[in-house]
Amino acid sequence: MKSSPALLLFLLASPAAAIDFVRDIQPIFSEHCYQCHGPHKQEAAFRLDHKPSTLKGGDFGIAIVPGKAEESRLMHAVLGTNPKIRMPRKGGPLTADQIAKLKIWIDTGAIWPDSASVKLEQKTDHWAFKPPVKPKVPANAKHPIDAFIRERLEKEGLQPSPRAAPETLRRRLHLDLVGLPPDPSDLSDPSDLSDKLLQSPHFGERWARHWLDAAHYADSNGYEKDPMRFIWFYRDWVISAFNRDLPYDQFIIQQLAGDQLPKPTQDQIVATGFLRNTMVNEEGGVDPEQFRMEAMFDRMDTIGKSILGLTIGCTQCHNHKYDPITQEEYYRMFAFLNNDNEPWRVVYTASEQMQRSTLLARIAELEAKLKHDHPDWQQRMNAWSTGIKTAQPKWRTLSFEDDPSGGEKALRQADGSILAQGYAPTKSEVKFVVKLETPVTISAFRLELMNDPNLPAYGPGRSQKGTAALTEFNVEMKIDGKMTKLKFVKASADFGEPENTPLAPFARDQDAAKDKRVTGPVSYAIDGNDKTAWGINAGPGRRNVPRNAVFVLEKPVEVKPDVELTVGLSMKHGGWNSDDLQTMNLGRYRISSTEAPNAEADPLYGKKSEFTAFRTTVPEWKSINDEIEAAWQQHPEGTTTLVLDARDQPRMTALLKRGDFTKPGGSVTAGVPAILNPLPQNADGSRLTFAKWLVSKQSPTTARAFVNRVWQTVFGTGLVETAEDFGTQGSPPSHPELLDWLAADFMEHNWSTKHLLKLIITSETYQQSSNVTPQLLERDPYNRLLARGPRFRVEGEVVRDIQLAASGLLNSEVGGRPVMPPAPAHLFEKPASYAPFPWKVEDGAEKYRRSVYVFRRRSTPYPFLSTFDVPNGESSCIRRSKSNTPLQALMTLNETMSMETAKALGERMWLEGGANDASRIAHGFKLCTGRAPSTKEAAVLLAMLKRHQSQPGEIDPHTLVARVLLNLDETITKE
Repeated sequence: MKSSPALLLFLLASPAAAIDFVRDIQPIFSEHCYQCHGPHKQEAAFRLDHKPSTLKGGDFGIAIVPGKAEESRLMHAVLGTNPKIRMPRKGGPLTADQIAKLKIWIDTGAIWPDSASVKLEQKTDHWAFKPPVKPKVPANAKHPIDAFIRERLEKEGLQPSPRAAPETLRRRLHLDLVGLPPDPSDLSDPSDLSDKLLQSPHFGERWARHWLDAAHYADSNGYEKDPMRFIWFYRDWVISAFNRDLPYDQFIIQQLAGDQLPKPTQDQIVATGFLRNTMVNEEGGVDPEQFRMEAMFDRMDTIGKSILGLTIGCTQCHNHKYDPITQEEYYRMFAFLNNDNEPWRVVYTASEQMQRSTLLARIAELEAKLKHDHPDWQQRMNAWSTGIKTAQPKWRTLSFEDDPSGGEKALRQADGSILAQGYAPTKSEVKFVVKLETPVTISAFRLELMNDPNLPAYGPGRSQKGTAALTEFNVEMKIDGKMTKLKFVKASADFGEPENTPLAPFARDQDAAKDKRVTGPVSYAIDGNDKTAWGINAGPGRRNVPRNAVFVLEKPVEVKPDVELTVGLSMKHGGWNSDDLQTMNLGRYRISSTEAPNAEADPLYGKKSEFTAFRTTVPEWKSINDEIEAAWQQHPEGTTTLVLDARDQPRMTALLKRGDFTKPGGSVTAGVPAILNPLPQNADGSRLTFAKWLVSKQSPTTARAFVNRVWQTVFGTGLVETAEDFGTQGSPPSHPELLDWLAADFMEHNWSTKHLLKLIITSETYQQSSNVTPQLLERDPYNRLLARGPRFRVEGEVVRDIQLAASGLLNSEVGGRPVMPPAPAHLFEKPASYAPFPWKVEDGAEKYRRSVYVFRRRSTPYPFLSTFDVPNGESSCIRRSKSNTPLQALMTLNETMSMETAKALGERMWLEGGANDASRIAHGFKLCTGRAPSTKEAAVLLAMLKRHQSQPGEIDPHTLVARVLLNLDETITKE
């Protein structure tokens, strides 16, 4: 707005002494500014109720320069010098009188009494920011947990409940430790059960699920396309870690930095999949860097919630409003995680590793035999390799103009290569316009296919196996004003598939029977036939290596800088659905030219073993070579899993203004919040350093957060109800001394989860009856005081697993690929899914596997599990929501698998339950609830059975009774 003559006269006439901050300025701030820059909100990191913060300024710099109103950004904003940043944004502009007062106040020194400034609360003394110290155990009970609980109960005037019945405790222990109901034949004393259940292979399946929630594990990428991903090796690693009772500090270290440990094992590398559970966006046109940063923010949020128990994600855009953590400290932690590639690594099961080790030893043995039987091999090989190296011409890497068409993002690399990222079309044709500074003569082109850690299986292709197929290599040149296709007369490569090799199943067209496309030798890339392509898949163990091909022109061409020359890569050997990992495109490649005639591909390209390449050229060694090739055919396929891999060149990390990756501020180095435990002296910026810092015994929150989540799982609510937030806005602990004692004891006992659980389940607090009196319900409705045992509906996975176990259908196999039980087909077709998704319902026993193995698709989660509040994996989940809806009853009554389990349970009752209906009903009742039915319960069920006589086409009466039993509240409730 422009200054009026009246305003100017007022400014000249007003005496400075008339302006008082409290009377004249603070009301302006309060009425017009505090909504966006006050105690509850500080846009652009700027607040006007706190004197030091106001004078410090915000994201746009210093706002008030005392004595210089004309240089103060605050004055520019209220005057509307730049209409885009006029303030206040909400409501009308300030009046001329208000603007005049602000100007005079600033020009006269911006005098602001300290007494008129809010005092920011110092939150450094918050209980959760101090390392836990083991308190003295009260002397009122033998068990330390009971001692702390009873001390609080005595203060509240309450008494603990009596011990639960043996059958109740037996079932409670089974559900808590292995997530399955007990077999009716198991009449073990509950006191003897804990060790047996803690050693069960099903223990890890039960307890891994809660960590997988925190990691937000899923088997699909999320976002619009939501294709499947391969990361189940990580899920199995978590199950194994719990079964092995891997110390929690090592559990965290391996997940954040297993690859950076000395001589890391495959398992330790697989563990780094923890931070790869973030969603991946491969929509057309996306900026890979934008969604890499989105994934980084998600990882920070996951670490904050799952390990630290703090909402550090709030500091992505500004200082934390409630906890003493600054935005700069957020990005200093961010710096530890910002230096990684994100590969799909090929991994092998234990049996595959043994098979692989045996065949590699056999191949080495055969090669050693060749060397032993031919003492002159070294001289012969040296002569051969010298000839190869001498014959290689000088290659000139070509530079290109703007990005090519084709949908993929072509990221230029420092070595002149192209890395394809983002959307991966199944059929693509990219054209690069060559950029020259001086005239060149070109006789041949070389195409190098290169490995890259950001490609599946390290590439060099983009297929789910890291392979690729080149349909055609094209070059066009403008001659006499017309783009003319240049002719190639010869092609060579260091490897090509045999002629007419069938396409991999994932790369075929929808009507696979009519798909006539094949792959084969490199000559297919210049034959002008869209049905053929150069294939580079040498089979498992050898497919993910660099390759090179050379294409020789019919005659050399002279190319001047002003002559248009394009290089085209036709890739038309992918499948029909670009949303289902069906691409066969090149991943990382480099194109160069030479003027040398008769150029040939380099058989030693990449890091090949020189002897391995040489021996295949010796005719008289054919029999041994054939034996070696036969051994390679036995190499296990393996699978890929998502892991981390440190970059050779670290990235610069900057503080991002308002969390926007396009607005980097000053660079920051790796560091940690001052409120938490310090880093060791001379600490580096590696993930391993960060991981060790997280699990230092001096960390105030790490042990507390995990102990609290274990307590939450057992009792339904944590000692700190807000398990994801131990900060100043979180709930205070119900039993602070007990929380600290458990955290300290947990660390003293080598961070053992099984020790912690045994401590809990052997307490009388855990073993109490869950029966509740009206008085106790009124006094402590949520059982925070723990005057009774836990009682709540089990998690969605356990609901389904109880059905499978009680019916006898449960497949108890541990580990392996995710399975796809029956689900409504429409969920995986449009419009429910963006594109058709291959949900292939399992045959046989696979569909009866435990729910931890059910395929987790983020956009269309498995209906049974989502109905029972199982999270979909889009973000880290520390506390599941708990709902109670009619849909849940409808699901357990009518869902396909629920009906199948009811039928199987009815048959089991008939076969195992004895000679009469009463005993059969009692058997079914005990399978479902863990106890015998009361006389009244048995009578009701028997009457129901007799009312429903079996009729052709109707449900068997035993199935009807089984359906009722599986839907009892007691069946799906932990008593």
